[in-house]
Amino acid sequence: MIVLETERLYLRYQTEDDAAFILELVNDPAWLQFIGDRGVRTLEDARSYIVNGAIRSYEKDGFGFYLVERKEDHALIGMCGLVKRDGLEDVDIGFAFLPAYRSLGYAHEAASAVMQYAIQTLSLTRVVAITTQDNHASGSLLEKLGLRFERLIQMPNDPEVLRLFVYDTSLSVSESEASQ
Repeated sequence: MIVLETERLYLRYQTEDDAAFILELVNDPAWLQFIGDRGVRTLEDARSYIVNGAIRSYEKDGFGFYLVERKEDHALIGMCGLVKRDGLEDVDIGFAFLPAYRSLGYAHEAASAVMQYAIQTLSLTRVVAITTQDNHASGSLLEKLGLRFERLIQMPNDPEVLRLFVYDTSLSVSESEASQ
């Protein structure tokens, strides 16, 4: 099911049929470095990852991580969406793209659509994101989307200190009013 559509992309629900793509994406060196090893090594692992992650999130929260599909050729190029993580008060936006599709504006296009969806359709007043301290590309994209670095945090049961970025609609309104 297509959830969002942009000029060049469809963002749609993940299904078990996407296991081969998920297996490739979650084992990409950048995913492993910046997001972490999810222990997905086989197609069966990937199917379980989809069922217990994205599909469960769609059912429980009404949103999740969507697959990003390029319109022109229906190539699966990445994922982008929203998740309610344990340890974070607010809904978190996240994204990951295969190497061949990075630095082409796809992540910005997909994440912009997700942010608009979060605020306008889901009526969220705050959206957050977490990144490793060395993930400068994601930090730059988050700032282009209007999120601002707030502080360093640690997630439960994770020794790594992460950067927390925040988009707060009440601050955005106040900031734009102040600049007028």
